[in-house]
Amino acid sequence: MQIHNLQPNNKNKSRKRIGRGGKKGTYCGKGVKGQKCRAGRKFQPAIREFIKRYPKLRGYRVNPIGKPQVTLNMSFLDKHFKAGDKVNPKVLLEMKLIDMMKNRVPRVKILANGDIKKKLTISGCFISVTAKEKIEKAGGIVTI
Repeated sequence: MQIHNLQPNNKNKSRKRIGRGGKKGTYCGKGVKGQKCRAGRKFQPAIREFIKRYPKLRGYRVNPIGKPQVTLNMSFLDKHFKAGDKVNPKVLLEMKLIDMMKNRVPRVKILANGDIKKKLTISGCFISVTAKEKIEKAGGIVTI
């Protein structure tokens, strides 16, 4: 016996053809009324509803969170740094005054709340106009 001589012992089961009268009764196994019992029915893909609805959602094409940012006040800098120190995001991380956000060094913005009396060198930080004036008035240097 060779491979081309092999044949199965049982017959192939024929496909059940429903919707043609016969032993199944009036509805032919398709149930009663509705889209599922009709001939030639086509279902809309479920994902299409979401695709059509998506642009109407609030905040479409907008990053709601934005880039991670930390805000610091002048009084905070005056409290934690000595005169002549350099202030930048990496130094703030090393001193554990700020934390990593989403595994990145966050953007640091310095605001003008409080007073500063020490000469600090600030670099790599965003800074408000009034905060910049206060730092330069105290003798500090701001580089953007």
